Amino acid sequence: MKYIFVGAFCAMAVLSVVAWWWQPSQRDDGRLEIVWVSDDNPVRREQIDLFNELYPQYRLRLDPQNSGMEKVIVQCLAGVGPDVFDCYSGFQLASFVRSGIARDCAEDLAARDIDIDAVWPALRPLVVHEGRAYGHPDNAHAPALWYNKRVFDAAGEPYPTGGWTWAEFIEVAKRLTVEDERGRLAQFGLMMGYGDWLDILVAQWGCDIYTPEGTRCTLDSAEAGAAVQFYQDLIYKHGVTPSPVQESAMASAGGWGSGIIALFGADKAAMAIGGRWWLCLLRNPDFGKLPLGAVELPHGPTDRVFGGGRSTLVNAKSKNIEGALTFLEYMHGPAWNNLINRQADALSPVMKYNYTEEFLFNPEHPEEDYNAVWRTAMENSIPRPVSPYVHGQRVDRILAKQADLVRAELKSGAEAMRDAAREINEAIIEMLEIDPVLRERYYEAVAKGAPAAWDRPEDAP
Repeated sequence: MKYIFVGAFCAMAVLSVVAWWWQPSQRDDGRLEIVWVSDDNPVRREQIDLFNELYPQYRLRLDPQNSGMEKVIVQCLAGVGPDVFDCYSGFQLASFVRSGIARDCAEDLAARDIDIDAVWPALRPLVVHEGRAYGHPDNAHAPALWYNKRVFDAAGEPYPTGGWTWAEFIEVAKRLTVEDERGRLAQFGLMMGYGDWLDILVAQWGCDIYTPEGTRCTLDSAEAGAAVQFYQDLIYKHGVTPSPVQESAMASAGGWGSGIIALFGADKAAMAIGGRWWLCLLRNPDFGKLPLGAVELPHGPTDRVFGGGRSTLVNAKSKNIEGALTFLEYMHGPAWNNLINRQADALSPVMKYNYTEEFLFNPEHPEEDYNAVWRTAMENSIPRPVSPYVHGQRVDRILAKQADLVRAELKSGAEAMRDAAREINEAIIEMLEIDPVLRERYYEAVAKGAPAAWDRPEDAP
């Protein structure tokens, strides 16, 4: 297995060098190029144009084709990586740091008066690892509840005002779940995204996913099982959100595709759990000026949710470190933060820019009178917990598999979470078996009292 990995790594490195060799040359205008690996969201164009206008000595260029943690690591180690690249989780940050490709920017940021403590607390794990800063957040996200005023008006239902419980919400959602003339459910009270059960319900029910040290998965707790069972009950007991089969049938009938944003925009649901970044799509004329409102989520045992966002890190091997750091400085200042808020690319990363009249009331979109809702969601958010001892993508696959079984009513919430915890703890043990550096850190934590991922001594790596 080791030789297969080494061979694959070498092949990717060679291909990366070839790709770099064949890429178009820079413009001969004296401007230093900064290559940014990020997604190809259309709002990136204006973000890039504004940087190039404010800093004419540089030319920022987007590279959306080479994203992906492994690809970024290989290219940077081969010396052909981007100057700056995006990071989406604490696990990714730890991997970039351990591979040696993320530049420790703590002193650089201090020299430029960039205070990482000024960003939303839920974003810190995206840029701070073991007390050192490696980049700057791009935006911030925490979920709240969208509602379609047209659907509420047609039903004669008052608009929600917040301060409600899930039990109160369910009664409203039931009244807004309707059948068509053939007896089929044509409109649901609620649309939920694929990961909402984790970021909202597990968070509200008080489960932290891991022990504080990250040494053991705790999804086998009674709280996690109850949270996921409630998720299943919304589908099969209360009938207010669609099953996978119902969602697929609605998408086929409506012709809008299978995404919950599209279904919500097509009046297939009265309410939907989502983020402010949805406006990047819902402002589109294709949605016919959808009359929207937003309100805080119903309260569970707690009000907290798992929040996050995106960050940009500096390649330690970049040939344009000064330009890369200037890009981080741009992200910390008013131009970037006010633009993020105006574009509705979630919320701006630096907190103070979300406490202005400009944030609350965008003159280009006076109908959006609910921006304070998203700010409150961020105030109630904490970082989604991660463990440094297990691969984040493997955890995502385990959780997705169990979520599918819950959504198909093939497992109860408690059964799914017990199985998820067992598989994640097994993945922790496997990681420790192949990584001696992590294993040494892990045993140090266990020696100080952290719970181990195994129950029997013979299962220890």
